Amino acid sequence: MEKYVEVFKQQYPFTMLTESQYDRVFTDATVKSYKKNQFIFHEDEKEEESDIYFVLNGLAKNILHRSNGKQLSIRYYYPGDLVGIMIMLTSGEMKFSVQALEETKAIRFKRERFVEIMSENQAFSNIVLEGISNLMKSLYHEVKYKTSELDDSSYDRDLFKQRVVSYSETPTTIHHNASVTEAVKKMKDEKAGGLIVCGDDQELIGVFNYQDLILAYLQQDFNGRIEEYLNEEPYAVNDQDFIYDALSYLKHNPAAIIPVLHKQQVVGLLRQTSFLKMQNSIYFDLRYQIGKANSLEELTSLSPRYNRAFQQFVAQLLDDNMFAYDICELISSYNDELHKQILHLAEEDMVEEGYGTPPINYCFIVMGSEGRKEQAFSTDQDNGMILDDYEHLENKDEIDTFFKIFTEKVNYMLETCGFPLCSGGIMAKEQKWRKSLQQWHTSIQEWLDKMDAEEIRDFTIFMDFRPIVGDFSLAYDLREFVTQKIKRSLTLQQLLMKDTLRFRVPVQPFGRIHGTGRSKVLNLKKGAIMQIVNAVRIYTIKYGIDDVNTIKRLDTLRKHERFHPRDTENAKLALHRLLSFRLKRNLQQIQLQETLNNDISVMSLSKEEKKILRESLLIAKRLQQVLELSYNRNRVV
Repeated sequence: MEKYVEVFKQQYPFTMLTESQYDRVFTDATVKSYKKNQFIFHEDEKEEESDIYFVLNGLAKNILHRSNGKQLSIRYYYPGDLVGIMIMLTSGEMKFSVQALEETKAIRFKRERFVEIMSENQAFSNIVLEGISNLMKSLYHEVKYKTSELDDSSYDRDLFKQRVVSYSETPTTIHHNASVTEAVKKMKDEKAGGLIVCGDDQELIGVFNYQDLILAYLQQDFNGRIEEYLNEEPYAVNDQDFIYDALSYLKHNPAAIIPVLHKQQVVGLLRQTSFLKMQNSIYFDLRYQIGKANSLEELTSLSPRYNRAFQQFVAQLLDDNMFAYDICELISSYNDELHKQILHLAEEDMVEEGYGTPPINYCFIVMGSEGRKEQAFSTDQDNGMILDDYEHLENKDEIDTFFKIFTEKVNYMLETCGFPLCSGGIMAKEQKWRKSLQQWHTSIQEWLDKMDAEEIRDFTIFMDFRPIVGDFSLAYDLREFVTQKIKRSLTLQQLLMKDTLRFRVPVQPFGRIHGTGRSKVLNLKKGAIMQIVNAVRIYTIKYGIDDVNTIKRLDTLRKHERFHPRDTENAKLALHRLLSFRLKRNLQQIQLQETLNNDISVMSLSKEEKKILRESLLIAKRLQQVLELSYNRNRVV
């Protein structure tokens, strides 16, 4: 440590310290080394236990943990950067981790000593906070940009096409020349979580919230003007905008206050509680309860399989003629929330049992229909895990043990919540589906080189993977790798076609539907839905399209003129109708306390329902025939 002490006396901003302050800030400071992918600190650490770090060499990244389970890399730390100040300033409002990207060495300062020196030395404090303040101003734009790329809330576009003006509340405003002290008093008197800052003509200047207040407090700047602490471009909506835009933003920024404008003037505000009077608020209420659930029993009662309110909500959407594929997307997103909370509870269990927090970054992925966001009520688990590369670490065996125990907990918790264990073993607790990123790369290459008829089925499920919790960059890397590999594999495409032709669409050219038994039972999933899904998937593979959801795949194929618009709309209509039958049948099975499956009796349908089913099957059959012709000609469509 001694060799660093003298060097630091010449390093800005430590040159601003007195000799006494310099000695105190280095009291109990230590030099720490971190290997690639190790956490310098993790968001699960208690706030009072976090310290301040000065990077000596190497490279690290800051990871913002979102309430929806996603992780975003907000910035990198280079030699000479201070780490930990931003975490302190957010006062728990945001959750951060910092992870080494390569061999990294840092000096760890005791947090209380560092803050003590900052409070004593205003010049030193201003220099430190200036850099952090600029970073926090850009953080809003960075998060907004990245979350817009990751936004997966399109499922509710029909549900929430209502105007902002219907939900706007009376704004709590303050003039931009007001002082911090005046802002604090107004927030206290009005019991407001933040203030909308306006100009002389009630035009929007910004939003002042608790985060800004903390920054002012640390600088002891109570008489300063609040406009000095505002984001340059606050997020706002117009009163005639669709409510969906505001809901999407609040989904990722739950503590936010959104100004509502009319001709550039502030006329209202929106926050999460603004939507309590929404007609379909049961969905938001249930999602909120999931996020607050502290036990597996609570989560089980909220799962689609066991929650009557959610089932009634879905039934109402079907009665309102909402597209069934949008409803399935909504169910899948709801299931995502359950998965995220289960992973959170499993992490807490690991800590309580003495295993600690995750030693490296991971990404939990879902596959199959959940990956495509096409879930109904009858489903089992298809999931896996991508781990950051860790084979080079000395504690790799401990890491293996941690994630083996962790994933077993997750899979069995999901089973309790109504997601049966996968009969084919496609679950994160199995070694085959839990690997480091490099191991996944190797396995995929081996898969493609040695693929057989049996393994193609597992690979078909895997190809539709989607990240829901953890470091999404791991999944994006894997997706890019898979897309490029399978695009060039003609053998794989032919194997996929052969596999999908195993199940024939049970309808004759003139429309006679085949079913088994006296009641003519038809498996909707194997007999029709998967024929559409598989056909569309094969086309997207050929053209290097990396969308996962079938409707998005169809839209992309049409956009790139690979599917005729009429064929696209026919496929979407057929999928909507088939999924409607499946959802209605599942709801009926739940009500009758029957085993959930994808079977439907043709004899139980009305004349009109049979006509709709027949037309949908003929569309699926046409897609299958196109694939078969291509396969028989020994070429790829």
